[in-house]
Formats: sequence, structure tokens, C-alpha cells
Amino acid sequence: MADGRLLFSIHDVAPAFEPQVDRLLDLAAPEVGGRLAMLVVPEHWGSAPLRSGTPFAARLRYWSDQGIEIFLHGFTHRDDSVHHGGLARAKAARMTAGEGEFLGLGRGEAERRIAAGRALVEDVIGRPVAGFIAPAWLYGDGALEAIRDSGFALAEDHFKVWRPSDGKVVLRGPVITWASRSPARIRSSLMVAALARRLLLQRTVRVACHPGDVAVPALLDSIRSTLSALLRRRRPAAYAELGGADQAAMSKGTISPLR
Repeated sequence: MADGRLLFSIHDVAPAFEPQVDRLLDLAAPEVGGRLAMLVVPEHWGSAPLRSGTPFAARLRYWSDQGIEIFLHGFTHRDDSVHHGGLARAKAARMTAGEGEFLGLGRGEAERRIAAGRALVEDVIGRPVAGFIAPAWLYGDGALEAIRDSGFALAEDHFKVWRPSDGKVVLRGPVITWASRSPARIRSSLMVAALARRLLLQRTVRVACHPGDVAVPALLDSIRSTLSALLRRRRPAAYAELGGADQAAMSKGTISPLR
């Protein structure tokens, strides 16, 4: 009998990555059914934008109608800021490959991108997004100020999920994820995931995948093994169950892919 919860998410959902998203859905379906979240990038790196009336937009709305939680995941995902301060420069250089879009933005620019992206995604899915998650889980002060007054139900970073409106943390603990952009990062990801499968004792655990994972068979095997191991004592769950979120956003069952 499962006595905990597992929150599974697919990041960087955008038209350019449709085949990879399908692969991740197919991999996860036997384990989580339709209880998962998609993190949508409206204008990924300024190309292949999400647009109403396109086949991909129809699929995204279908997935949302079936209960998949849809989060806004930045606007372009690309970091085009000039970073001031050693810590910010280190995060930008080491924690992501030029994709920490919201790490260096001021509040005004962060608000502008959030409003534009949110309007586009919500127009496509026909309902409010479930929350906001910054690309690479990196937030600067301007981004944190912008989302505090945004009305988003939830936000998350590497180590927690919180309510932006009052800062209340509704879940603590690291997210299990994989990196595919170098052999060293692949090896590290595999090692950390293997340790997490055996040692992570939290009742509620987050697992996040990215389109790049599908290009590395060892990562796909690790993702599959991780989900299977964690779900022995946990059930697939929705972010909305963490509290302070719209329960109507919770998943309803197994998702057909609408291909």
C-alpha cells in the first residue's frame, strides 16, 4: 500500500521537442498514468513558438483537459542577461548551459515575460496554469519579486515547492533529475539517481525529465528504474495535492497520446 506521493514532470514542453515529449510520455505511462505535470516554454529559444490553432496547441489542450497539470516554464528559456556578482555568474555557468532565463532579469522584464507567456499558454489550454517554474530552477531577485504578486498557485526550485503569494513552503526536498549534455554529467546523474532510489526516504518525492534525456538510453533506463522503485511506496500524485492549489487541476487517469 503506497503511503507517499510521487510528482513527475516533463520539462521544456514545446513544439520543437514534440517527439521527445512523446517518448517521455510513453516511458512514464506504465508507471504514472496521467498523473504528471508539463512545463511549457512558449517561445523556446525564440524558435518553434507555441501558437493557438496549431496541431501542437491542440495536443497541449487535450493533455490539459485530461488532467495533466500545465506550468509556465519561463518564456524563451534562454539566458540573455549580463550577470553581476560571482554567485550569479557561477550559477549561470555551472548549473545550466545558457538557459537560466530568469536568473538575471529585473522585476519589470520578468513581469513582462511572465505576462506574455502566461497569456499565450492559458489561451491555448483554456484554463489557468498550475504555477510557474523558472528554467533550470534558477530565480534572481527580480523574478522572485515578479512571481510574488503574480497570483500563481505554486512555484518550485531544486529544493522546495512554495506558494508565491505568501512564501509558504509546501514541500521540501531535492528534485531527482538527469543531465545529458556531457559524459561526466550523464555519469553523475546515473549515480545520484541510483543512490536516491535506495536512500531517499521522503514521503513525497519529485522526479523531473527533459527532452535531451531521450537521446541517452542509459538515462531512459535510469528514469524507468527510478519511477518503478519510488512507486513501490508512493502513488503518482498531482502538485495540486500539496495544498493551496486548485484541486480541479488534479489528474484524472491514464492519458491517451492524441497522435
